Amino acid sequence: MSSAYAELAAYARKTATFESLARLGGWDQETYMPAKAAEARGEQMSAMAELTHQRWTSEEFARLLEAGEADPQVAGDARLSASVRMFRRDFDRRSRVPADLVAEIARHQSASQQVWKKAREASDFEMFRPYLEKMIALMRRKAECYGIPEGGELYDALLEDYEPGARASRIEAIFTPLRERLAGLLREIARGTAPSEAPLEVRVPEQAQHALGLFVLRAIGFDLEAGRLDTTTHPFCEGLAPGDTRLTTRYREQRFSDALYGTMHEGGHGLYEQGLPKDRHFGEPLGEAIGLGMHESQSRMWENFVGRSRAFWEWLLPHANRHFDGALDGFTPLDLYRATNTGKASLIRVEADEATYNMHVMLRFEIERALFRGEIEAADIPGLWNEKMREYLGIEVPDDARGCLQDVHWSFGLLGYFPTYTLGNLHAAQQFEAIRRAHPDLDDQMARGEFGAVLSWTREHIHAKGRQFLSDELCEQITGEPLSADPLMRHLEGKLREVYGI
Repeated sequence: MSSAYAELAAYARKTATFESLARLGGWDQETYMPAKAAEARGEQMSAMAELTHQRWTSEEFARLLEAGEADPQVAGDARLSASVRMFRRDFDRRSRVPADLVAEIARHQSASQQVWKKAREASDFEMFRPYLEKMIALMRRKAECYGIPEGGELYDALLEDYEPGARASRIEAIFTPLRERLAGLLREIARGTAPSEAPLEVRVPEQAQHALGLFVLRAIGFDLEAGRLDTTTHPFCEGLAPGDTRLTTRYREQRFSDALYGTMHEGGHGLYEQGLPKDRHFGEPLGEAIGLGMHESQSRMWENFVGRSRAFWEWLLPHANRHFDGALDGFTPLDLYRATNTGKASLIRVEADEATYNMHVMLRFEIERALFRGEIEAADIPGLWNEKMREYLGIEVPDDARGCLQDVHWSFGLLGYFPTYTLGNLHAAQQFEAIRRAHPDLDDQMARGEFGAVLSWTREHIHAKGRQFLSDELCEQITGEPLSADPLMRHLEGKLREVYGI
C-alpha cells in the first residue's frame, strides 16, 4: 500500500475509534442508561462530536489528504483513489460546518430525544414542539453551511448526509408515479378476499419471541459473537466497530410478527455492517456503507423478500411453533405466508405492510421538504400529518403518539433520512431479481433454511465494495439496469394478487 495512503488511513482509524465511543454512548442512551444521566450524556455526546469534527477538519488531516491525492500509487489503484475521493468529499462538507454548531446539535439531540420519549408516552406534541423547532432551526443552519447544491434546494443539502447525490426533485419524480401505482394496487386487492390474520393473533411471551429472533438471526448469518440483540423504544442497528454490531427490537405479546420482522429488518442492517471490511479499513470509505438507501435495501430484503416469502415459512413454522410451545398448532406455512402479506392501511410505519409502507415514507418526505421550503412550521405538522394519512391511507389518526410522534428521527435531527427507506425498497427489489437470476432454485434453498445464496451475493456485490461508488452507480453495475420502481411493483403485484385471489 502507498505510504501516503497508509498514514491517511491510520489517522482516520483513530478518529473513527473516537466516533465509535460516541455511538456506544448513543446506543446506551437508547437501551440501558438511567433517566437521570440524560444531562450528563448530552455533554458527553457534545464533547465527542466536537472532538471528532475537529479531527476530521484539522490541518493535519488536510495535509494527509493532499498527500494521498498527489501520490501516483493511489492514482493507479482504483480502490484507493475512490477512497481518497470520498475522503475529500467528506472533508469539504465537514469543513463548512463550524465546530460549535456540531457540538450544539449533539447536545440538543440528547435533550430532544429524552423529551420525545416523554411526549410520545403522553401523546402530547406540544410538549415536544419547542425541542423540534430548535432542532429544525439547527438543521437549517447546518444545511445553509453546506450550501444549496447546484440546481437544487436547501433540503438537498441534508439529503446528501444520508444518500450522497440524492435530490428532492428526483425523489419526487420517483415517488409520485409509485404512489399512484401503489394506490391502484390497493384498490385492486380491496376487491379480493383478505387473508385471515388468526396465526398472528396468538399471544406469545416476550421471552419466547426473543429466543426465536436470535434463532432466525443465526440462521440468516448474523454473528452473535460479534453482535447482540436488545430492546428499545424504537428499533435500530448500530455498527460500532469491527466485531461490534448492536441490534435492538421491541416486543408485544399479541402480535409476534412485529418483533420477528423488526428483528429481521435490523438483522439485515447488521449483516451489512458485519460484511463491510472494517477489520482492514475501519474509518476509511472502503470500510463504510455507501448510503442509507443501500443500507435500507439490505434490511428490507431480509425482512420482506426473504422473511415474508412462502419458502421462509415452510422452513420457519415448525421452529416457531417449538419456540412458542405449540401456539401455532393447526396453522400451515401457507396460513402464515398469507397472514404476513396483507395490504391494508395502518397507523404505524414500522408495522406497516409492504404495500402501504411507502405511503408512510412519502408523507414524511413531503412534510420535511415543506419545512425547509418555508411552506409550513413545526406547529403545522400534526394537522398536516393527519390530513395526509386520510388522503394516502384513508385512516383517521387518533392521537399524536400514533401520529407525528411515532418516529424517533426528528428528535435526533435526522431530517433527510426518511426518503432512504423507499429508495431501499426499490434497490432491494432490483437486487433480489438479480439474486433469483443467479440462483433459480432460491425458493427451494430457503425452504430448507439455507440462506447463504442471498448473503454471499450481497457480500460480494455490495458489502465488500465499501463506499467506492454512489448507490445509483453500484445499482447499474450489479443489476444491469438503472434504479426503477418496476421490480418492486412486479414483486408486490405478483404476491398480493396471489394472496388476495385476484
